[in-house]
Amino acid sequence: MNLKKKNLGSQFIKDFKPGRNTLFFIGSFITAFILTRLVRDAGFTQSQDYVLFLLFFSIGLWVTEAIPPFATGLLIMAYLVFALGNARFNNNPQDVAKYVQTFSNSIIWLLIGGFFLAEAMTKTGIDVYFFRFSIRLSGKVPKNFLLGIMLTTMIASMILSNSATTSMVIAAVTPLLKKLGKDPFSKALIVGIPLAASVGGMGTIIGSPTNAIAAGNLENIGSSISFIKWMYFGVPLAILLTIAGWWLLKRKYISSDAPIEFDLSSSKLQSDAVLKKERRIVLIILLVTMGLWMTSSIHHLGVSAVAAIPIVFLTMTGILKPEDVRRIPWDTLLLVAGGLSLGLALQETRLLEHFANHIMGSQFTSFIMFLIFAYVTMLFSNIMSNTATATILIPLGIYLMPDHAKQIAVIVGLAASTALLLPVSTPPNAIAYSTGLIKQKEFFPGGLTVGLLGPLLIVLLVEMIL
Repeated sequence: MNLKKKNLGSQFIKDFKPGRNTLFFIGSFITAFILTRLVRDAGFTQSQDYVLFLLFFSIGLWVTEAIPPFATGLLIMAYLVFALGNARFNNNPQDVAKYVQTFSNSIIWLLIGGFFLAEAMTKTGIDVYFFRFSIRLSGKVPKNFLLGIMLTTMIASMILSNSATTSMVIAAVTPLLKKLGKDPFSKALIVGIPLAASVGGMGTIIGSPTNAIAAGNLENIGSSISFIKWMYFGVPLAILLTIAGWWLLKRKYISSDAPIEFDLSSSKLQSDAVLKKERRIVLIILLVTMGLWMTSSIHHLGVSAVAAIPIVFLTMTGILKPEDVRRIPWDTLLLVAGGLSLGLALQETRLLEHFANHIMGSQFTSFIMFLIFAYVTMLFSNIMSNTATATILIPLGIYLMPDHAKQIAVIVGLAASTALLLPVSTPPNAIAYSTGLIKQKEFFPGGLTVGLLGPLLIVLLVEMIL
C-alpha cells in the first residue's frame, strides 16, 4: 500500500492478477474438497459436509487472497443460504435467515459509528492536529520524540483504523525521514509506528475487526461485553506493549540525545472559521458518543443505538457528504459479517462440538488452554488474515470452554493483534515496508517482543479482570 488511505477492495484491484488468482481459487477449491473427504466423519450430515468444505475453502481464499477478503465474506453468506437452505441440495434444509442477518449485528453498527467518527476526524484535520500537538509536547530529543510518535499512534488507533493511522503518521513524518536518510533513528520510527498502531487497536472494541468479531461471537451466544469493560484490559495492554516496543527500539537504534530539527507546520491545519466550527462539532459528537459508549452500564443504551449519533449528526450537519460516506471501509464490515456467519454455521451444525470432543481428552487447566489459544492465534495471524484467524478460533474456543466463553473470545480477539513478525502479517507493517526505508528483518525484534510478551500479558490481564 502507498501512504494514502486505501481499503481492502481498492488494494486488491491494484494487485489483481487474473492468472494467479484464478489458479489460487481453483487450487483452494480442490484442496478444500480433498480435505473435506479426508477429515469428515462417516456420520456427518449433508449440512456438516457443506460447512466443513466452506471452512477449508474460506481459509484457502483468505490465505491466498485469490479474491479480496470482503468477497470471501459475501461468498460465505451466499454459500450458506444456497447449501443449507435449498431442499434440492440438502435433505434437511434449515432456516438460513440468521446467516445473512449478521450484517445487522450490533457490533457491525458499532463499527459503522466508529468509521463515521474516523472519517470526520480525518476530513476536518483533527487527527493531524492531535498528532502535531502531541509531538510538540514530546520535544525533539530522539527517544522522547519516538515515544511521542508511538503513544500518539497508539491512541489514534483506538478510534481510527490502524491502517489509516499508520498512513497518516508516516505521511506526517516523511519530511523528517527524507532528511534523516539511512540514519538508524529513521528505522526506529518506521518500525515503531506500525507496532504502536497494531497494539493500539487492542484498546477499544472498534479499534480492530478482531475485537468486533470477539464481541459479535459473544452476542451470538447471548453474552456481551461492554465498551468500557473492554477498555479495562485493552488500554493497559496497548500501553504496556507500546512502552515495551519503544524501549527495545530505543536501545537498538538511538545512541544520541542530540535534538532533531523537524518542521511541524501543516497546510492541512487551516485556521478559517468554517473549518474551526466543523472541528468543534466533530469534537462534541466524538465526546458525546465515546461518553455514552463508556457509560452504557448506567443508562442502558446499547452501543449500536449510540452509534446512531455520529451517523445522524455528522451527515445532518453536512460535515460528511455522500462522497465521504462512500470512502468508509464498507468492505471491512462485509468481511466481519461473513466471519460471524461462518462461526455461527460451525456452531449450528454442531461441527465445533464434533471436533471439540476430540480435543477434550487433554486435561489442561483453563490457564494453559488460554495460553495455547493465545499463542496459536498469534502464530496463525502472522501467516494469514488476523480476521480469518479470529473467525475460526473464537467459536472453537467458546465451544471448548463454555464456562470461560467471554475470556477465550477476548483472548483470541486481542492475541490476533500481536502478529507483527512479517511485512504481510498486518496492514500497518505492509504500509511501513512500502516506504522502502527498511528491510524485512527490521520487523523481527519488535515482532518477537510483542509476539512473545503480548499473548502472556493478554491472558494474565483477562484472568484478572474477567
